[in-house]
Amino acid sequence: MSWQRIIGHQPVIDAFQRARARGRLAHAYLFTGPAGVGKRLFAGELAKAILCESDANRDKIEACDQCPACALVDAGTHPDWQALARPEDKNVVPIELMQELCQTFALKSARGKGKVAILDDADDLSAEAANCFLKTLEEPPLGSIFILVGSSPERQMATIRSRCQLVRFRPLDAEAMNAWFDQHGIESHQRARLTKLSGGSPGQALALADPELWTFRQSLLTALSQPQPDAVALSKSWMEFIEEAGKDTAAQRRRCHLVLQLLMAFLEDALAVSLADLEKPAGEDAVFLADFCRRVSEETILAMLDRCLEAEFHLDRYVQLALAVESLVDALTASA
Repeated sequence: MSWQRIIGHQPVIDAFQRARARGRLAHAYLFTGPAGVGKRLFAGELAKAILCESDANRDKIEACDQCPACALVDAGTHPDWQALARPEDKNVVPIELMQELCQTFALKSARGKGKVAILDDADDLSAEAANCFLKTLEEPPLGSIFILVGSSPERQMATIRSRCQLVRFRPLDAEAMNAWFDQHGIESHQRARLTKLSGGSPGQALALADPELWTFRQSLLTALSQPQPDAVALSKSWMEFIEEAGKDTAAQRRRCHLVLQLLMAFLEDALAVSLADLEKPAGEDAVFLADFCRRVSEETILAMLDRCLEAEFHLDRYVQLALAVESLVDALTASA
């Protein structure tokens, strides 16, 4: 029943069903794939399916959504289930959280079905936390299963990666994305644009569907299309938009990333129009693209894309937001 909430990852579900049927579930899995593609949601459903106490599902890995264990997992209060993630005010997962997890898993299962832990943000383990976790991973408690959620195997320590079974999550295809759009009530006129921009990631599509984001995008493109863009005013409006996401710096960084994503998509379209030598490009950005490409050379567009990528790199490494935005805007307005 619970797998009905998972869209586009049937091959992964089938693989886990075969593993359960053969009694070959691993003690640790590393889920990798693009952000927002559904890895964390899948991990939650898998944990619930493993801990499900329904006799009907004894020979398959599927949660009944009705037994006490399923209710406890849904409520986040199951004694044999634990989820760990990087605190939003930290750059890494601190060792204290990992020590707590390892100590908890050293105890006997409370309900007799084993223990399951989901380690989100596995890319952000501190060296101390990774080494602490490695000791538990080398000698896992009987019946325990660890699910690590990250972006790529290369972001993990080799010693941890080698002790986990790798599960790759692919971007959703157009059919799966449309099913997801139906499920979330996304209007039809938005779908083609969101599918392209999200790269088959439902989480990204949901974030990009924010109307306020597109309103700011319009004002950003209008400012950059001026003969002499005002860098100070543009930096100020960009920071104000970011700060409207709330006081939480993680939310502000996510919003800044989304703006960068939309800006880079526009610049890529502009480069395509310029290379194709189109005087009258099609689409909703036709006016902006035509005007922009008349004033800006292909080399300049490439340089602007490079600066956007550099800004993304700085954001991922927690450079001060205002500094990153001001530096990018100075470069973009000087080029434009």
